[in-house]
Amino acid sequence: MNQPTNTHDGVLSRIVEVFLRGNLSILLILLALIAGGVALLVTPREEEPQIVVPLADVLVAMPGASAEEVEKQVSTQLERLLYQIDGVEYVYSMSMPGQAVVTVRFYVGEDREDSLIKLYNKIAMNSDVVPPGVAGWVIKPIEIDDVPIVNVTLWSESYDDHQLRRVAEQVEIELQRVRNTARTEIVGGRSRQITVQIDPERLAAHNVTPLEISHVLQGANVNLRSGSFTRNNQQVIVESGSFLRSAKEIESLVVGVFNGRPVYVRDVATVSDGPAEPNTYTRISFGPGMAIHDSHSSDANTDETHSSTTDQDYPAVTIAVAKQKGRNAVTIAQDLEHRLSELEQTVIPDDVHVRITRNYGETADEKVNELVGELATAIVLVVGMIALTLGWREAIVVATAVPLTFALTLLVNYLTGYSINRVTLFALILSLGLVVDDPIVDVENIFRHFRMRKEKPLRAVLTAVNEVRPPIILATLAVIVSFLPMFFITGMM
Repeated sequence: MNQPTNTHDGVLSRIVEVFLRGNLSILLILLALIAGGVALLVTPREEEPQIVVPLADVLVAMPGASAEEVEKQVSTQLERLLYQIDGVEYVYSMSMPGQAVVTVRFYVGEDREDSLIKLYNKIAMNSDVVPPGVAGWVIKPIEIDDVPIVNVTLWSESYDDHQLRRVAEQVEIELQRVRNTARTEIVGGRSRQITVQIDPERLAAHNVTPLEISHVLQGANVNLRSGSFTRNNQQVIVESGSFLRSAKEIESLVVGVFNGRPVYVRDVATVSDGPAEPNTYTRISFGPGMAIHDSHSSDANTDETHSSTTDQDYPAVTIAVAKQKGRNAVTIAQDLEHRLSELEQTVIPDDVHVRITRNYGETADEKVNELVGELATAIVLVVGMIALTLGWREAIVVATAVPLTFALTLLVNYLTGYSINRVTLFALILSLGLVVDDPIVDVENIFRHFRMRKEKPLRAVLTAVNEVRPPIILATLAVIVSFLPMFFITGMM
């Protein structure tokens, strides 16, 4: 009768034996599960992953030029120039009267700082060939986090768009104080504008020219540093002058002297303080579905007013809020909602209604929770099938291996600075079938050796693991090789 060969030598066998004989495996399993659970809670949640795509707008001012002239002299020439930069994928432009906007997009994965330095250097090196008439240019980098995660819309039946914008400006200042918020922007509504409408007849009567009025306004609307002095070990800066704040201040400016008497702005022009000329119209309307939505909503903003405003539209102003890079969109959106509820009691008038028209934090949380639930369901189904075919003890082993692997994956995901989003969770669901392959093969072979009863349990486990070790390693390497080409795929889909 042939004696069984000793197959328990080697580093891997010793590692398996160490985990089987002591309590180290239980301790590591508990630590890994706790660390994975903490990582799941603290890792930032987003709807989409952070993709590094260096992007920038080059804004070129050419006052007085038509759109055709801007395209011919600025946009086309600048496109050709920027295409020479290494790493640039696309360059496209938009020409308008007096201005050109040229957008530069680099390849996915290009270093953002290096790409911007290349862009700045390229434009600076060719500043000597700038076409005549170009007043200046600005390079404005664009990031994926500039996309707003929360849009807050203010609307009213009694306020016009100018009044709504004045309220929105106050609300914007308060929302900027919320932690981890970045850029904010107000969309819609007419801004405040002080207009000086010159009367040619009154100008001629007082012997004043429009250029003199322009110089006086520019000189009065300035703040200059006049000096400094030291007090209590601190340097105090002294500033002179102030910015014009009201129509009365402008009306009181002296623009000249006629017949020995000062000539004020009010003598030669009409000064008005009010909304600017409209260039866009922003309104909000509610359809029949809004009444159904409100009947199922407990939000304080959705009251009985909305049910009576269906099929009507009202002036609206939207405040868009973006988040800082790498921050949790869910918690930021919740903080903004909490701050808005406080502002409704203080800053926002009773006649102004508030509605959150975009909440990427809420949608990201819902989708992440939904995918986590689907992942848990898939694990339960796999474990259930193993319990039916092999037994409940074998199913417990696989049920421990899968969450343990995912817990360590989430921990590494958090430590490397990645977020939890749809792509990462889809990857976990995709890998579920691959993760359970190895433990199923091991458990099935151990189960077979236990039923044979030829060896003691510890020796049977080592023998079973050593028997299937080569095919398991080869199968794992085959899976890695099959997914390896994904690392070489570039660009955006």
